[in-house]
Amino acid sequence: MRTFAQTLAASIVCGAAALAAAAPAYAQRASLADRVAVLEQRAANNQANVDLLNQVTQLKSELQALRSQVEELQQQNQQLQQSSKNQYLDLDGRLNQLEGGAPPAPASAPAAAAPKPAAPTVAAPPPAAHAAAQDRPPAVYGDPGAVAQSADERSAYDIAFNALKAGLYADSARMFQAFIETYPNGTYTPNALYWLGESYYVTQNYQLALVQFQSLYERYPTHDKAPGALLKLGLSQQGLRQIDAAERTLGEVVARFPGTDAARAASDRLNALQLGRLR
Repeated sequence: MRTFAQTLAASIVCGAAALAAAAPAYAQRASLADRVAVLEQRAANNQANVDLLNQVTQLKSELQALRSQVEELQQQNQQLQQSSKNQYLDLDGRLNQLEGGAPPAPASAPAAAAPKPAAPTVAAPPPAAHAAAQDRPPAVYGDPGAVAQSADERSAYDIAFNALKAGLYADSARMFQAFIETYPNGTYTPNALYWLGESYYVTQNYQLALVQFQSLYERYPTHDKAPGALLKLGLSQQGLRQIDAAERTLGEVVARFPGTDAARAASDRLNALQLGRLR
């Protein structure tokens, strides 16, 4: 019995020793697998970094290309703005010449020439900007007969017109209004209506100007000042910020009076309004 027990103990001791010896080898194998997994993970991360770097490089190239396009577009935009500005200034100068405002002039400027019969003609070009207002004897399309008026009518008209030429717009407006009330159907009444409207227009009293130009155009649609009156009606509407109405009126000038200075001025102003809508 004692021999069997000793033998059994010896076997247990040997088994334990074998297990103790095998444990480090298993641990080493497990540690090696972990290290391989770590290396594989690192390799995968390195590839991801390479891919990310390539993407960043590509994005930088695309960004540089976009910047170049933006700079080119900015340059084109600046050129278009400058071109639009030049066109507007040129158009504004031409309109100023055609609109024929009534800026100040010496009070001693000679009065308008005495009236004389005139054959039907197209609308006379308005005076240039910064020049004294000019007038001519009235003429009516289709009715060039005798232009008869009393000396008192002509004298009253000349006094009002001289005030306009002198830049006394409040006085000229008052005098032309009195003239129209005194001579509601006179030979110079259409001219007086036009210059009354002009007296208001140059002082930016667009609502009163509009009334005079509209009255002239409706009462005397064949008068030689009718095209200019319709043009100024449209410009007065523009001054009142009635843009849609102004465009319709200016379009009517172009349609009804083709080839006239008023039609050309209306066309230029229409283009300017359309350009303004695009900004």
